[in-house]
Amino acid sequence: MTLREVLHAHIPTLDRHSTLRDAIDKMDIYQFPALVLVDGDQRPIGVLTEGDVVRAAQGRGSVVSLAYEPAHQYATAEPICASPDQEISDALHEMMSRGITLLPVVQESILLGVVLRVDLMQALLLDASAAPSDAPEPDSPG
Repeated sequence: MTLREVLHAHIPTLDRHSTLRDAIDKMDIYQFPALVLVDGDQRPIGVLTEGDVVRAAQGRGSVVSLAYEPAHQYATAEPICASPDQEISDALHEMMSRGITLLPVVQESILLGVVLRVDLMQALLLDASAAPSDAPEPDSPG
């Protein structure tokens, strides 16, 4: 199974003019723990996570004081991206080894969508439960 099969294609993004307030609002509305910042050509230029916002607020002492700060200032620049044809197991391994929550999926440098670690774990579990198993069936009660 590839990332193309599980990616979120209709996603909120941020741009260079987005503020941390914009980011927090979109994270809340769309229930995403991270957002991709894109340039005018939809190329990923950064990823801002909820953790990035928390660290910024801790450093400043208040999230309110950060509301109108540029989001890109707190984002990870030049994010790690993946091809839509990458196998989900390989992508999950890379995400886990690097501590990445959200992985932008790009084709020819253009953002197609994103995958979350939980998406990949769920896809692997579904794939495993659909495959025939050599393991014996558990005894049914009664």
